[in-house]
Amino acid sequence: MSLGPLMIDLETQTLSQAERELLQHPLVGGVILFHRNYESPAQMSALTTEIHALRQPPLLIAVDHEGGRMQRFREGFVHLPPCAQLGALYDRNDRQALILAEKMGWLMAAELRAVGVDFSFAPVLDLGRGISSVIGDRAFHVQPEVVAELAHAMMIGMREAGMAAVGKHFPGHGSVAPDSHIAVPVDERSLVDLQFEDLLPFERMIHYGLAAIMPAHVIYPEVDTQPAGFSARWLQDILRKTYEFEGVIFSDDISMAGAAVVGDALARTQQALQAGCDMVLICNDRDAAIQVIDNLGEYNSPPSQARLIRLHGRTSFNWENLHNDQLSVISYQLSMLS
Repeated sequence: MSLGPLMIDLETQTLSQAERELLQHPLVGGVILFHRNYESPAQMSALTTEIHALRQPPLLIAVDHEGGRMQRFREGFVHLPPCAQLGALYDRNDRQALILAEKMGWLMAAELRAVGVDFSFAPVLDLGRGISSVIGDRAFHVQPEVVAELAHAMMIGMREAGMAAVGKHFPGHGSVAPDSHIAVPVDERSLVDLQFEDLLPFERMIHYGLAAIMPAHVIYPEVDTQPAGFSARWLQDILRKTYEFEGVIFSDDISMAGAAVVGDALARTQQALQAGCDMVLICNDRDAAIQVIDNLGEYNSPPSQARLIRLHGRTSFNWENLHNDQLSVISYQLSMLS
């Protein structure tokens, strides 16, 4: 069985029989975990082991675990600082900031791999301009070159721990005030302006070997009338052709308000896939996920399969052995940022 194009969520900390059956549907290819799914490292390890054992190749398991307020697993995990604190350190001591960004990437990835999670949707490549509250301190810095440097260092650390990096939110969510979870943001700038600003970290990270990208539910009317994640202009003409990106493209959650302009869940899924997404996220709306699974029909994309299969975690860590003196030192160094 191949990996399907849908990534869905779970309701609790254990799998129900209905969820076991849902996860074995050929259209499903991944699971995204939230805070409600987490109790402890031991519970999470048991849950991911059960999910991975359901089929071959194993379903991809992902989580938003950037640090700061966007860290789904907390009890028992090292509390990671928001990425903006690395940016603030960069202004004082750029070398130290890059060293800590790499260590933070390794630590984040190693802890998640120790409980069976394949990858985190990180790092954020948006610019921290103080305009977008939903991005806020999730962004490294206001300067695109600094964002690219710190994100590259974090990606190196993640890669060392056996985890692929996912850059978001292409082509940049940091320059619009509305939150795409509850509204439809519109960025009126030209493509040329975006290329010199918000797009620069994505371009640099692609050249550094970024494995995956998540587009924004933002409309850039000077480029296309559709939000970026539903736009073939953005995903195929610009991302694939202009920037020569060969990795995975994940949609952002299609249940968000920023996707509402496209239609219902089925229409959103169809358009995201047609635009160029390899996998579509449907979160916090089980009825929508079932609607799509029941009505999307057969779907097969060998190029997507080849890209997705590379996102499985490549290294395993023992949780007890991981929490040794090295991790404690890194944890202490990161805690000094706040």
